[in-house]
Amino acid sequence: MVAAHTTPMTKRRRASAAGASAAGAAVAVAVEAGAGSGVWSVRVRGSCCAFTAEMLGTEWPSSLVHSREETEDQLADLHLPVDRAKGGVAAQIAQALRDSIRSGRLRPGERLPATRELARDLGLSRGVVVEAYEQLVAEGFLVSRVGAGTRVAPLAAPAPGDPPADGAGPDGDPARGPGGVPGVLPGTGSGAASGVGSGASGPGWAGVPRAATGDRAGGAGGAGGDGPPGGSRVGGSRAEADRWRSYYGYRPTSPDLSMFPRQRWLAAVRHVLATAPHDALDYGDPGGVPQLRAELAAYLRRVRGADAAPENVVIVSGVAQALSLTVRCLAAGGRVRLAVEDPTTPRPLPLLRSAGAELVPVPVDEEGMDAAALRRSGAEAVLLTPAHNYPTGVVLSPRRRAEIAAWAAETGAIVLEDEYDAEFRFDRDPIGCLQGLAPGHVVLAGSVSKSLAPGLRLGWLVAPEPIARAVRQAREEEDLGSPVIDQYALAHLIATGGYDRHLRRMRREYRARRDAMVRALAEHLPQVRVPGVAAGLHLYAELPPGWDEERVVAAAIAAGLAVDPVTPMRARPGPPGVVIGFARLPVHRIAAAVRELAMNIRHYVRT
Repeated sequence: MVAAHTTPMTKRRRASAAGASAAGAAVAVAVEAGAGSGVWSVRVRGSCCAFTAEMLGTEWPSSLVHSREETEDQLADLHLPVDRAKGGVAAQIAQALRDSIRSGRLRPGERLPATRELARDLGLSRGVVVEAYEQLVAEGFLVSRVGAGTRVAPLAAPAPGDPPADGAGPDGDPARGPGGVPGVLPGTGSGAASGVGSGASGPGWAGVPRAATGDRAGGAGGAGGDGPPGGSRVGGSRAEADRWRSYYGYRPTSPDLSMFPRQRWLAAVRHVLATAPHDALDYGDPGGVPQLRAELAAYLRRVRGADAAPENVVIVSGVAQALSLTVRCLAAGGRVRLAVEDPTTPRPLPLLRSAGAELVPVPVDEEGMDAAALRRSGAEAVLLTPAHNYPTGVVLSPRRRAEIAAWAAETGAIVLEDEYDAEFRFDRDPIGCLQGLAPGHVVLAGSVSKSLAPGLRLGWLVAPEPIARAVRQAREEEDLGSPVIDQYALAHLIATGGYDRHLRRMRREYRARRDAMVRALAEHLPQVRVPGVAAGLHLYAELPPGWDEERVVAAAIAAGLAVDPVTPMRARPGPPGVVIGFARLPVHRIAAAVRELAMNIRHYVRT
């Protein structure tokens, strides 16, 4: 039986509902509140350990902090603090459950209370609890099945700082993974069996049978024969090829720089210059100034559900440098077999190859990267954009998140998670990062290039301790770190709430622009399909069979749109499509631009 009771200091209510955990252990839910405090905590009695008052972040009377010995079945108590005054109650419940799963207080397979019961005992609407559960299902922390309730997902993340179960090699030395990075487990699955890291090369994308890619991918350049998707298909001229080689210039992913928060940034810089001691302007920590690392760790925990601590955060010049340095550390002077999404943008691929990556394309479908194909690839690491794939706009599904996290745990592989477009989800709250599900195997990379401006060259990575240490050392050896005044300014902007306010403003603006673009395409080019989720700064427009991408791109550019063709991003053939950027187009100009595009290609469309 499931027993629930409410204890608002002096009053206690009991109710019961049918149900038991899979192991037959009793599960109890208790709700407690300090009189007039507005702070509630939910206690789930199961196979987990007790929260203390200090853990709750609230000065609870000792009589309200239950110990393991106080329970009849010698099982522990778990409190989920909810502060109504703060708002965002669903996010609070999700964060508390997320922390409980990471710490091991809620174990894999453990059943959670029914949403109706939990909502009733908390005095909340059921929709709030459903929203919290759905968020964690989407992130891969929970699984929900009709008739079986909601349970903790089979993959349990280790507590921060806990060594892997097999984390020591002979003589007690840390196990060495890809590239010999200490503390990263070597592959023991299909990757090891297939001779991963041997440097074997082949035509087109390494590791992809010619039958899968056809001759279209043959002859691609680069180490190991792993050229950009489509190999020689990346344009027929040097100018077209340069489109993919350079980060310079206006692209479909460019943010609206006219909306950069100049006054807030100026105020932050002024604050730094007025308050920073002289020594703060000396050579800084190559891993980043402590203030920014602390602010980012707190921000990523709060907003992205990351398992981040300041010591695991390294400040870099952007995602490109984060990926390059991480791959270099994994390769350790050799090569590392790195799976990438197919399709994907070709722009970072030369950088990754230069860092030591042998690239292996893995198909992306409507659920994101194909986890089964990833297992067959023999990859030692994988680069993902789980929040919003470029170009297709799909989000990595909960099932795939769990499968990829399990693959990494089983093989010792490393997941490079690019936080591309994670700040801009328009149809729902952003899904938490994959790093929060498997912090011991995921390197989270992000930047302010889309949220503020790419010219700031400020980014970060959150990595397992051995990788974070190696990347920090690489920064010290190469460029001594990032500009300190900008780091202090960003820390101040985050700490004062200016960064959050700017993001809220930009989400509203970018959502309006995307909606206008989708409406205009439906009206003027109804043959074009727009899959993917409502997120980011671009949308993927799938063209009807037989349409020529380059002709559509030329017509779109003539109409004033920022567009890229999708075929050069593919290793395998796929439907024609284009990527359309909308971030720099005001709402009132979008319909006219799409109408002009339709007119530019009307004769072509009729044929």
